[in-house]
Amino acid sequence: MLKFLSRVRIEFNALDPRTASCMEFLAQCNASKAKESNPACQIQVKRRTNDHPPQITVTFINGVEEVYDATSTPAQTIRTMILDKGQFLETEQMFREAGEAWPVFIPKEELRQHAPGTKAHNCVSD
Repeated sequence: MLKFLSRVRIEFNALDPRTASCMEFLAQCNASKAKESNPACQIQVKRRTNDHPPQITVTFINGVEEVYDATSTPAQTIRTMILDKGQFLETEQMFREAGEAWPVFIPKEELRQHAPGTKAHNCVSD
Protein backbone atom coordinates (compact mmCIF):
# COMPACT_ATOMS: atom_id res chain seq x y z
CA MET A 1 0.00 0.00 0.00
CA LEU A 2 2.78 2.48 0.90
CA LYS A 3 4.47 1.99 -2.47
CA PHE A 4 1.87 4.32 -4.01
CA LEU A 5 2.28 7.02 -1.33
CA SER A 6 4.84 9.66 -0.51
CA ARG A 7 3.26 10.71 2.78
CA VAL A 8 0.68 9.54 5.33
CA ARG A 9 -0.64 11.84 8.05
CA ILE A 10 -2.81 10.35 10.78
CA GLU A 11 -4.56 12.79 13.13
CA PHE A 12 -6.55 11.84 16.21
CA ASN A 13 -7.23 12.64 19.85
CA ALA A 14 -6.14 9.70 22.00
CA LEU A 15 -9.14 10.26 24.30
CA ASP A 16 -11.61 10.14 21.40
CA PRO A 17 -13.44 6.78 21.23
CA ARG A 18 -13.57 7.04 17.40
CA THR A 19 -9.85 6.40 16.85
CA ALA A 20 -10.06 2.68 16.00
CA SER A 21 -9.66 3.23 12.25
CA CYS A 22 -6.64 5.52 12.76
CA MET A 23 -4.94 3.04 15.09
CA GLU A 24 -5.54 0.11 12.74
CA PHE A 25 -4.32 2.09 9.73
CA LEU A 26 -1.21 3.19 11.64
CA ALA A 27 -0.49 -0.46 12.49
CA GLN A 28 -0.81 -1.37 8.80
CA CYS A 29 1.60 1.43 7.85
CA ASN A 30 4.12 0.31 10.46
CA ALA A 31 4.06 -3.33 9.33
CA SER A 32 7.47 -4.39 8.02
CA LYS A 33 6.06 -5.49 4.65
CA ALA A 34 4.46 -2.08 4.13
CA LYS A 35 7.61 -0.20 5.12
CA GLU A 36 9.74 -2.37 2.83
CA SER A 37 7.48 -1.52 -0.13
CA ASN A 38 8.43 2.18 0.20
CA PRO A 39 10.95 3.14 2.88
CA ALA A 40 10.84 6.77 1.70
CA CYS A 41 7.16 7.21 2.56
CA GLN A 42 6.80 9.63 5.47
CA ILE A 43 4.45 8.49 8.23
CA GLN A 44 3.32 11.38 10.43
CA VAL A 45 1.14 11.08 13.52
CA LYS A 46 -0.50 14.19 14.95
CA ARG A 47 -2.04 13.75 18.37
CA ARG A 48 -4.78 16.31 18.74
CA THR A 49 -6.13 17.80 21.96
CA ASN A 50 -9.36 19.19 20.52
CA ASP A 51 -12.60 17.68 19.19
CA HIS A 52 -11.41 17.54 15.56
CA PRO A 53 -12.59 14.18 14.17
CA PRO A 54 -9.95 11.53 13.45
CA GLN A 55 -8.70 11.72 9.89
CA ILE A 56 -6.14 10.16 7.59
CA THR A 57 -4.53 12.22 4.84
CA VAL A 58 -2.47 10.48 2.17
CA THR A 59 -0.34 11.98 -0.58
CA PHE A 60 0.10 9.79 -3.63
CA ILE A 61 3.40 9.62 -5.51
CA ASN A 62 1.93 11.89 -8.21
CA GLY A 63 1.25 14.61 -5.60
CA VAL A 64 -2.51 14.12 -5.32
CA GLU A 65 -3.71 14.39 -1.73
CA GLU A 66 -6.80 12.67 -0.35
CA VAL A 67 -8.35 13.06 3.09
CA TYR A 68 -10.35 10.23 4.67
CA ASP A 69 -12.80 10.63 7.54
CA ALA A 70 -11.57 7.98 9.96
CA THR A 71 -14.71 8.20 12.10
CA SER A 72 -16.88 6.62 9.42
CA THR A 73 -14.43 4.79 7.15
CA PRO A 74 -12.83 1.52 8.30
CA ALA A 75 -9.05 1.20 7.88
CA GLN A 76 -9.48 -1.72 5.47
CA THR A 77 -11.74 0.37 3.23
CA ILE A 78 -9.17 3.19 3.17
CA ARG A 79 -6.45 0.66 2.33
CA THR A 80 -8.56 -0.77 -0.51
CA MET A 81 -9.22 2.72 -1.93
CA ILE A 82 -5.48 3.48 -1.85
CA LEU A 83 -4.63 0.19 -3.59
CA ASP A 84 -7.29 0.80 -6.26
CA LYS A 85 -6.00 4.30 -6.99
CA GLY A 86 -2.42 2.97 -6.94
CA GLN A 87 -3.25 0.38 -9.59
CA PHE A 88 -4.75 3.16 -11.71
CA LEU A 89 -1.55 5.22 -11.30
CA GLU A 90 0.60 2.25 -12.29
CA THR A 91 -1.49 1.68 -15.41
CA GLU A 92 -1.32 5.35 -16.34
CA GLN A 93 2.46 5.38 -15.89
CA MET A 94 2.84 2.24 -17.98
CA PHE A 95 0.88 3.80 -20.87
CA ARG A 96 2.80 7.08 -20.67
CA GLU A 97 6.18 5.29 -20.62
CA ALA A 98 5.10 3.39 -23.74
CA GLY A 99 4.27 6.70 -25.46
CA GLU A 100 0.55 5.98 -25.51
CA ALA A 101 -2.17 8.54 -24.89
CA TRP A 102 -3.86 8.58 -21.51
CA PRO A 103 -6.66 8.12 -20.77
CA VAL A 104 -7.42 5.49 -23.36
CA PHE A 105 -10.56 6.05 -25.40
CA ILE A 106 -12.03 3.07 -27.23
CA PRO A 107 -14.35 3.95 -30.13
CA LYS A 108 -17.89 2.54 -29.84
CA GLU A 109 -17.53 0.54 -33.05
CA GLU A 110 -14.50 -1.28 -31.59
CA LEU A 111 -16.44 -2.15 -28.45
CA ARG A 112 -18.93 -4.01 -30.64
CA GLN A 113 -16.28 -6.13 -32.37
CA HIS A 114 -15.78 -9.65 -31.10
CA ALA A 115 -12.33 -10.85 -30.20
CA PRO A 116 -10.58 -13.10 -32.76
CA GLY A 117 -10.99 -16.77 -31.99
CA THR A 118 -14.25 -16.30 -30.10
CA LYS A 119 -17.85 -16.67 -31.08
CA ALA A 120 -19.65 -13.44 -31.89
CA HIS A 121 -22.42 -12.64 -29.39
CA ASN A 122 -24.77 -9.72 -29.34
CA CYS A 123 -23.70 -8.58 -25.85
CA VAL A 124 -23.39 -4.88 -26.42
CA SER A 125 -26.50 -2.90 -27.23
CA ASP A 126 -27.28 0.79 -27.61
